[in-house]
Order: sequence, then C-alpha cells, then structure tokens
Amino acid sequence: MKKLSYLLILMLIGLILDLSLGSVLLPVKDVFYTLLNKAPNEVISEIVLNYRLPKAITAILAGAALSVGGVLMQTLFRNPLAGPDVLGVNAGAGLGVALFTMFGLSVLPVIGNWGIMGVAIIGALAVLLLVLSISFRVKENTALLIIGIMIGNLAGAIISILQSVSNPDSIKLFIIWTFGSLSNVGKEQMLIMCPLIAAGLIMTFLMQKTLNVLMLGDNYAQSLGVDVKKTRIQIIIATALLAGTATAFTGPIAFIGIAVPHITRGFLMSSNHRYIIPGSALCGATLMLFCDVISQLPGLSMTLPINSVTALFGAPVIIWVLFRNRRSFTR
Repeated sequence: MKKLSYLLILMLIGLILDLSLGSVLLPVKDVFYTLLNKAPNEVISEIVLNYRLPKAITAILAGAALSVGGVLMQTLFRNPLAGPDVLGVNAGAGLGVALFTMFGLSVLPVIGNWGIMGVAIIGALAVLLLVLSISFRVKENTALLIIGIMIGNLAGAIISILQSVSNPDSIKLFIIWTFGSLSNVGKEQMLIMCPLIAAGLIMTFLMQKTLNVLMLGDNYAQSLGVDVKKTRIQIIIATALLAGTATAFTGPIAFIGIAVPHITRGFLMSSNHRYIIPGSALCGATLMLFCDVISQLPGLSMTLPINSVTALFGAPVIIWVLFRNRRSFTR
C-alpha cells in the first residue's frame, strides 16, 4: 500500500528534524555525516550520537508501541475510546514508581533511572498477572474493560494516599516522572527496551488475521474456529509488553494510544489490520518524533514535558471521534 511508504518517508523526515533541531542547531549535512561516522567534530558527534539519536529512537519505539497497543485495545473491546492504559497496566507502573519514589528512596540506595524503570516494570507486570487471572473467569470483554478501569482507579487512589503522607521532595520526583521524558533511555536501557517492544510487535503482527475476524464479533469469530479466550489473553500480553515497557522507560505518555489508530484509519481509509498495524506503528513513531521536536524548539528556555505536547495533538482527535459518533450517544 503506497500510503504506508508515505508514512515511512514522513517518519524519516521527523527523524532528521529531531536530530537537527534543539538548543543547538545542527545542519542536516552534519547530521548525515555524523550518522555515517564522519562527524565534522567531536562536539557534534557527542550531541547526535550520545544524546539526540537515543532520544529519537526512544520516541520511535514508544510511539509505535503505544499506538499498536491502542489498536489492540480498540479491537478487543470494539470501543473507539479504548487505549493501552485501559487494562490498568500504566496505572500499575505508576503505582510502582510512586512506592519507590515516595518510600523506597529513604530505605534503598539511590540507583538512578534503573530503579524507577525496574519498579515500573514490576508494577505493570503485577497488574498484568491480576488482569490475566481475572480474564480466565470473565467471559465478556465489556466486563473486563470495566475491571481494567477500576484497577486503574484503585491504583490512582493509592497514589493519592501516598502523596498525602509523603514529603515534598519525593512528590516532586514522582510528578516529574508523570510528565514523561524521552531522554532517560540510554544505550544500556535500550538493550532491554528494544527486545520487549519488538516481542509485543511481533505478537501483534502474527495476530493480524485473527484481529480482523474478531472485529466481526465473538460469536462469528468462534464460528470460524477462532479461540476467543486464547486470543484475548494474547492481546492482553502483547498490550502489556508494548504499553508497560513504553511507560516504564518513558513515563506515562497520554493520548498517543487512543488518537493514533483513528488518525491511521482515516489516512489509510481502511480497517484491515494488515495495514492498520504497521500504519499505526509508523504514524505513532512519526507523531512522537514531531512532538519531541516541538518540545525542544530553538528559542525555548526549557524543554516542554512530552506528555503535554502529545495531549495538544491527541485531545482534538478524541473530541473529533466523539462528535463523529454523536448519533450513537443520543440513541
């Protein structure tokens, strides 16, 4: 499909802009030479290879992971407003970080970003296991959707209690994490982030035919020989790998998972997962790259929180989806 190649080209443009723009403007030519290991000087090499390139790769991975996770959730629940955080995985990661930053730092040695990433993964995994155990007993997707939302609300309530009894410095550290950041992932962290997200993407690509059938309803899928229960578990695991890993390494990033699948369907004019899955991955990666460019535009005295920038793009899309489906709400 030609439109997928357009998304790929747009992503590459976003990548070059992300590597060129920032507090220090770099000519595109110097960026290309640096990527070819022919940097004009060590300063440019340091900026491109050790700071901007890891951040850009993180943006691509996180954008693709959250967007594909959104496709999975919207397909599973057949709900246009479902996102990758609907199962409470992101809330579980946030609870892990809250426990660590508000209490853990007082009793554990400071281990930097690794500590926050580790507890975020543990929190997301704990919620995943809880949701999986519930999914064996709950047959209806709607009930599972409500349970996921309640788990997220429960985690949010615990976080609020922790904030009310914690010291201001710990609360500040947690709030900074909630802003989201693409600059905390270095080469060492990338060795963990890449395989986990790749595993989630591979699982999703292998399910694309089943996902197309699932869109027609559980009963119809079962009549065609699809094991709906097994498929649901596979979707939950893939979403947890994608959304949980992205949240653990970059913090909670809002609206990408909900908005990008709608943008992709509108651009490709298709609901076929054969095109929607790679299209959402490319579109999500592209959007994250451009959001990162906006967050660090030259002339700004500081870097804007990536979570705020993504909300500027995502919120209007959600409003558009609500208006488009307004007839269904009035019935």
